[in-house]
Amino acid sequence: MSKYDLNDPTDVDIMKAQFDMYTAEEWEEFIELAEADKMGYKNINILKTASRKAGMSKYLSIKVINWVMSLVDKLEFEDDDEYEDDDDE
Repeated sequence: MSKYDLNDPTDVDIMKAQFDMYTAEEWEEFIELAEADKMGYKNINILKTASRKAGMSKYLSIKVINWVMSLVDKLEFEDDDEYEDDDDE
C-alpha cells in the first residue's frame, strides 16, 4: 500500500474510494483470512466494522480506513503468495 498523507484531502479521497470499492462479501472473505492467519482480536474486529460499513466510508474516520486498508493489503499479499505456491506444484 502506498503511504498516504492523512492531512492531504486528495489522499483521503483516494483511500475512501478504495475502501468503498469492496463489497460486504469481500469484507467477509478478509475476515475469514484474518481469522485463519490469527491476526488478533482488534484487527479482526475492525475488519468486521468495515464489513458493516461497506461502501459507506463517510461513517469511518480516516485513521480507521487507513488501518483497515493496511490490513487488506497484508491479507491480499498473503493470499497472492498462496496462489503462487499452488501454481508451483
